[in-house]
Amino acid sequence: MATDITLVVSPAVGLDTEKLGEFLLKKYGKEATYFQVKRQSIDARKKEVMVNLNVSISPSPITEDITYQIPQKPLNADAPQAIIVGAGPAGMFAALRCIELGIKPIVLERGKDVRARRRDLAAINKEHIVNEESNYCFGEGGAGTYSDGKLYTRSKKRGDIRRILENLVRHGATEKILYEAHPHIGTNKLPAVVTAMRESILELGGEMHFNERVIGFLQRANEVYGVKTTLGTYEGLGVILATGHSARDIFELLQENDIAIEAKPFAMGVRIEHQQQFVDTCQYHQPERGLLPAAAYSLVAQTKYKGVQRGVFSFCMCPGGFIVPASTAPGELVVNGMSPSRRDSKYANSGIVVAINEVDWAAYKSHGNLAALALQKDIEQTVWQKAKEAAAAYGSSADNSQWAPAQRIPDFLQNRVSKQLNDTSYQPGLVALDFNDILPDFMAESLKQGITAFGKKMKGYASNAGQMIGLESRTSSPVRVPRDRETLEHIATKRLFPCGEGAGYAGGIVSAAMDGERCAEALAALYFQGINA
Repeated sequence: MATDITLVVSPAVGLDTEKLGEFLLKKYGKEATYFQVKRQSIDARKKEVMVNLNVSISPSPITEDITYQIPQKPLNADAPQAIIVGAGPAGMFAALRCIELGIKPIVLERGKDVRARRRDLAAINKEHIVNEESNYCFGEGGAGTYSDGKLYTRSKKRGDIRRILENLVRHGATEKILYEAHPHIGTNKLPAVVTAMRESILELGGEMHFNERVIGFLQRANEVYGVKTTLGTYEGLGVILATGHSARDIFELLQENDIAIEAKPFAMGVRIEHQQQFVDTCQYHQPERGLLPAAAYSLVAQTKYKGVQRGVFSFCMCPGGFIVPASTAPGELVVNGMSPSRRDSKYANSGIVVAINEVDWAAYKSHGNLAALALQKDIEQTVWQKAKEAAAAYGSSADNSQWAPAQRIPDFLQNRVSKQLNDTSYQPGLVALDFNDILPDFMAESLKQGITAFGKKMKGYASNAGQMIGLESRTSSPVRVPRDRETLEHIATKRLFPCGEGAGYAGGIVSAAMDGERCAEALAALYFQGINA
């Protein structure tokens, strides 16, 4: 019988499986002949970094602690259908849950499959060509597939986190995600997991359609029973809308069809990039990290500008990562961060963003419930225009420019254009601009206060070691599609289930996946069981 023990050990022991086994045998004897790590976290609060472990030990082999099983039996030929719009984590997990519940999922994705997306990512990085249907945000696997694959979430009350992680492991993710405090798959590994999930959906009787964008909803009375796409129409028990935070045409389509939406708070700012060694030294209090993982940070500050208080905080911190162009249409400038599984880039970056609320989009009230979206678009286009004009001096194509504005932090704090820029991981290229000139005053001033506060928490953070690159604007959806708290379907439109990040109910891969499962369960409970009754 296994016994659970708690340990605090050095990284040399806690992060080396062989040495950990030797340590356990020496301390617990034959009772620790076999062991299984249940939880692992790094404690860097004191000068000496330690590893916290929860470990099961046993004198006999420990059975695999994964209960989730991929369904083995395909759907019945006469299974009812559910339409799922979007093949990100919300959509794919909703599809698998539908299959488990006896419902055939029809997954519609505007972008390409996960492998074909790579060519379009190469095109935006090397040639500055933005494919509006296939990019870092659109395509199989969603935005998270090629922008990091972090699995940490605080949404513990919204679903079974362990079930989501086990599902990912069953489809090829490393078992480390089951016990690491901040699990992460990596941009280079996640595509294979996504491919395996698609294969499961297809083998079990579901359908997945790529390069097919939704352009209309099929409605009768106050019900949505299907969708119209660029290639045809699909009907089912209901529609799970899992389109992600950047599908702006869907928000506009909802408004055109009198399906209620509302503006919601979100955040915008910049990416700040340092050398990874700088972050390691700050967090681990030593120049070399050894076996320790690339260090991350989490920062937050409260600021006040013209009487309005707002938070400034780090978002989607990517240790050992890269900054990438994440625009979804020509004429806009958006950046994001990503990390490979080994987090072995020499750079570290994080979004440093400012909370945006109704005070800020009041000037866009003519756009109705799309006012927050209009503000977001306006700033992205303004930043693109300024960067395009500056990039022209470098021989850049004005039509396709994805050159990003950049500024060393001290220069930003002193309102001056940087005479020299740091090396960067951002492949399309940088142009020196003053963010004080291209961001709204409330954003620039809030960022100044926040970054100054961060410099006091991490010595050297606000020095020339840090460089701002913008614009980080897609932290979350600026639109919410309201739904009933109990049934999860749209408040006024039956059989429509707004889901995941795009609907305003998730903030990452795991929370989106859990929301996808919940929406599938709600659809089945309301309409499938009723049909069978």
